[in-house]
Amino acid sequence: MTLEEIRHEIDSLDDQLLTLLNRRMEWVHKVGELKRATKTVIYRPEREKAILDRVKKHNTGPLTSDAIEAIYLEIFAAARNIELPERIAYLGPEGSFTHQAAESRFGAMSEYMTLPTIKSVFEAVDTGRAKFGVIPIENNQEGIVYETVDLLNETSVNIAAELKIPVHFALATECENPSKIKRIYSKDIAFRQCRGFLNKYFEQTQPEEIQVESTSKAAKLAAEDPESAAICSVIAARLFSLPVLFDNIEDNGNNRTRFFILAKDFVNQPSENDKTTIIARLPDTDKPGILAGFLQDFKRLNINLTKIESRPYKGSEDFNFWFFIELEGYFKDENVQKVFKKHRNHIKWLGSYVKNA
Repeated sequence: MTLEEIRHEIDSLDDQLLTLLNRRMEWVHKVGELKRATKTVIYRPEREKAILDRVKKHNTGPLTSDAIEAIYLEIFAAARNIELPERIAYLGPEGSFTHQAAESRFGAMSEYMTLPTIKSVFEAVDTGRAKFGVIPIENNQEGIVYETVDLLNETSVNIAAELKIPVHFALATECENPSKIKRIYSKDIAFRQCRGFLNKYFEQTQPEEIQVESTSKAAKLAAEDPESAAICSVIAARLFSLPVLFDNIEDNGNNRTRFFILAKDFVNQPSENDKTTIIARLPDTDKPGILAGFLQDFKRLNINLTKIESRPYKGSEDFNFWFFIELEGYFKDENVQKVFKKHRNHIKWLGSYVKNA
């Protein structure tokens, strides 16, 4: 076949795809009408997960599972905005990894609010200024984000979903030759996590390392300084039209951050792979065996706990603690309900949601 004939076939397939996508959106619109009539929430993570699992199972290639997920997440985002436009708040700045996480679930079409603090994201969701909020909960190299944990205890928002994204840093610069780079901007943690790359590629030239408050700010500064570079996310480089010279420059390729999607009065339907997050405010935590007895109730009912973090009661003169706990299962599962009912006065349910691998 000639190149023109191949292109004609591709154009024909694109026309078919467009027709099918519009047909899908027509059915999505009908779903939206039903949901509005019954006041049902639009975002259903467990339904989206079921669709992804099904299409991946039927996939015969050459598209990879990751490629299919990326394509369908954009389709889901477009569909949700047809059903009901959503405002999404996230911890800024624009171009941050939290921004990347938000777009990975809500797509490029949603209306985004960039907020300066984790607390301001909670407030936006709690007051209804935003339908959903995206905030970090932990990094597998740096640990848990205690501000997020504390605000989950103090506010009345729910966890609608979790997502995990790999943290990849790029070296972005207008310089085509690394030897011409005289300054590198980035956040302190990014310098630490890319130290091996910096030692290898800049051992001779030793450019000045300038710490700034965010990798997004680093990208902005590098875009204005032709003799500099930024260690930043790819989304930040794209935001400031800064060419990426090297990608994936972090020392540890397993660096991942987990995020929570927050919502108000949000309850997921059960899936076959759920996780539940609670706060346990146990009495007399200064006495021996209080926590152990509580945990034994989960063990006896074969409920797997995946995380437990202790936090101090603010303003207390004594050394008393409450606990942030994650467990496998849906909150209405029979065994989970047995523990909840036994400790009903001491458990705050935060959310049950599809476990993100």
